[in-house]
Parts: sequence; C-alpha cells; structure tokens
Amino acid sequence: MNRKWSKKSIRSFQAAVLGLSLLGLAGCGTKEGSTAPVKNDPNKLTIGEIETKAKKEGEINSVGMPDTWANLGQTWNDISKKYNLKHTDTDLSSAEEIAKFESEKQNATADIGDMGISFAPIAVQKGLALPYKTSHWDEIPQWAKDDKGNWVVGYQGTIAFLTNKNLVKNPPKSWDDILKGNYKVTIGDVQRGAQNQMGVLSAAMAYGGSETNIKPGIDFFAKLAKQGRLSLTDAKPANIEKGEVEVAIVWDFNALSYATQINRNQFDVCIPKEGSVVSGYTTIINKYAKHPYAAMAAREYILSDQGQINLAKGFARPIRNVQLPNEVADKLLPKEQYKNARPVQDPKAWEKTASTLPQLWQDEVLVNVK
Repeated sequence: MNRKWSKKSIRSFQAAVLGLSLLGLAGCGTKEGSTAPVKNDPNKLTIGEIETKAKKEGEINSVGMPDTWANLGQTWNDISKKYNLKHTDTDLSSAEEIAKFESEKQNATADIGDMGISFAPIAVQKGLALPYKTSHWDEIPQWAKDDKGNWVVGYQGTIAFLTNKNLVKNPPKSWDDILKGNYKVTIGDVQRGAQNQMGVLSAAMAYGGSETNIKPGIDFFAKLAKQGRLSLTDAKPANIEKGEVEVAIVWDFNALSYATQINRNQFDVCIPKEGSVVSGYTTIINKYAKHPYAAMAAREYILSDQGQINLAKGFARPIRNVQLPNEVADKLLPKEQYKNARPVQDPKAWEKTASTLPQLWQDEVLVNVK
C-alpha cells in the first residue's frame, strides 16, 4: 500500500496513538445506503442473507486495498462478479484510513479498509468499526482477531531481508550479518509505517528486546546510522530497480513481490535467523459504511479458501491453514525459515511502545544519519 502521508494525516495518527485513553467505544454500522445504525446483530444473519443484502447494495468502496497489494486485484474481481458489485479503492495508509473514517462519519465514502494490526485497536476505540465474525472465525488464531469481531487479520507478514545480489555479494542472513556488512540498509520511515516499526521490533527481539523493550532495536539502527549505512529511501519497486536499494527490511510478501516484479534471480529474500516478528493486516468495516453488507461479504470472501489462496498468489501467507496449490506454495519462502518468527505476544504493550517510537527514532537514530 502507498504509505505516503499528508501532514494532516500524520497529526491524526499521532493524536490517535497518544490519546487512546480518551477514545470512545466501538459502535454499530449503517444499513443499505442509509446513515441509520444496523439494528440487528450481523453475526445472527446467515451468509446467504448477507450475500442477498450485498447484492442489493450493488457497490463497495475500499481504502488501502489496491489491486497490486497482495494480489487483492484478483479478490476484488471475484467479489465483484459473485455479488455483482461495483468496486473502487482509494490507496491510503492505515492512519489515513482511520482519519478518513472519523472525519467523514455519516458522510462515509469508504465501506472497508485494510490496516496494520497495531492500528486496528485505534479504529475500534474511536468507535469506527462494525463487528462481523465470518464463518471461519474459529480457525483464526487468537492473536489475529478481536474478540467481538471488530477486526480480523486476513493475511500474515513477517519481517524479511531483501537483498540485491548485483550490489551485495554476500546477502545477509541474520541481523549480525547486517552489522558486519558494508552496504546500506533501507528501513523506510519508522515514524509513519507499521512495516517499518515492526522492522525495529524484530531487531530488538533479536538482541533480547521485546514489545516492552524496544531499546536494542533502536540501538541497532543507531549503529547503522553512525556508520553512514542507514538509508531512508522507500523500498519500492521503482527505487529498487534503479539500484537505490541494496538491502531492505520489509514484509516477506513485499520482498517476494518486488523481487518477482523485477527479476527474482537477482534478489535474495530470507527471514533473519535470530528471529523476526509475524504480524498481519486486518479488515475494518466502517461503522458508517453506506454498503455494510457488501463489506461483510468482502471480509467473508477474503477469509474463504479461494480468498486465502488469492492472497498467497500475492506472496502473503494466509491466516487460515488452507491447502495451497503446489505452484502457489512453491513461490513462498520455506516454512523452516519461520522457525524463530513469532507474533507480538502482548499487543497492548506494543501499542504503548509503538506510540513512543516516532520520538525515539528522531532523537536516537535520525540525529546520527550521515
């Protein structure tokens, strides 16, 4: 997803993160184009009833779910055909999605969004989420869903290294390898993106840190900055193809996707040996959605077998344990690479730590960038 932010959205995100204790509770949704709340619990409806209502709505508008991200284009094509829906997407960052939902409210132009798991509780506490548990709810790991159905992870991401072998002769396989290298390392803007923040957490975990102790990760990147080896260039295909990225710290699905778009044989992709963070992206159904049932049907499809396979085709690891076609599974990283990767163990602690990251990054890392 495009993670470019406006000053307004940055301010909105900072206010959201720093003001969690002041935020309201989540509410219900809207019904078939009206601004009236959905009166009946959607979890009491059958899938057939939801699908019928979705077809009547005839439209769904998403944010942060572009066709090129994790092969969502195929899923939107499937959803559009199955429910006869007209679909549009506006590519926004997680924080921008929250700001949009909150500012528009009853004038909502978005029905559903895809946001990093650390942002989902913010949307819930601001009262912006419509709860809906899909038919596959019991198959979702506990860490990857909200108890009330306000959000659910659709696919997993694990922090990985993407190395351009034309520029780096010995691709790093571990965080220690990176410290011993002589190449530049791209992390992106930690003050803004979930992917980049998880990169810092992964480094922290590799050196004894945790969700409550991010200092080892900050120290790791401060060392790179002092060595003149920290690059803040966006790890996007255009920059990678121009040779502006030597080693990037990104989600595994982004690493595999970018490498494949350019020349898969030119790149090494791996999960760091010491350990890494497994996280995910969640669907949030807008409380004020004009097409809430279409949004519910979309969430249902994303978590269906075919929806999960579609995501895997875009190199994102499904959150459900579905049987992938061999030609799809073979394009993902081997499972053994993930043996030291784990999800965030204390989400609430991480939310608090993540709120301090922008200032820590500014004070202890960016000041040392050469």
